[in-house]
Amino acid sequence: MGKVFVSIGMTLDGYVAGPNARPGNPLGDSGTRIHQWLYEVEAWRERQSMTGGASNPSGEIVEENFARAGAYVMGRRMFDEGELGWPDPPPFRAPVFVLTHHAREAWVRQGGTTFFFVTDGIEAALDRARAAAGAKDVQVSGGAETVREYLDAGLVDELEIHLAPIVLGDGVRLLDGVRTDLRLEPDRVVAAAGVTHVRYRVLMPGGG
Repeated sequence: MGKVFVSIGMTLDGYVAGPNARPGNPLGDSGTRIHQWLYEVEAWRERQSMTGGASNPSGEIVEENFARAGAYVMGRRMFDEGELGWPDPPPFRAPVFVLTHHAREAWVRQGGTTFFFVTDGIEAALDRARAAAGAKDVQVSGGAETVREYLDAGLVDELEIHLAPIVLGDGVRLLDGVRTDLRLEPDRVVAAAGVTHVRYRVLMPGGG
């Protein structure tokens, strides 16, 4: 069985989105600043059906994460905020399991991405994602509330934070309210242009 990992951008003051995040403004006010490094790398641009971009250490990490993820889990808010903004094909190119309270038929897109809507909780969504991923890993994509739920339940093996050297001062924090016995062990640190990639092994709860 593969690992369960989180890969998410964050500011120095702990925000993963700016204020007023909503459909049409999915990262909130000024939230795109968190991911400026990402928009410039070739590996990400290719997944967005764009050309050009840099080939650098950040791009290698993006490529690695796409290659290891055999399925994804995300919250309904993240899906709603991105539904109108993703290209076709979407960047996932794999099954995506969306946590929701409202049943909906699977949404099939080009390039191998199908969104499945799961109404019976985070563990059921993860079980389905693991089955779909096979020997590959499952990425919990977000948003912050969904990541916290999986961390609190002890279901995450690795937490990778792409730390942007900016301060937003308001918005959506990643770790607000997360259980205080969570323990993380640094596994890898990669300094790159406009970002520092820090990967942690999750020691408690769950995760090794």
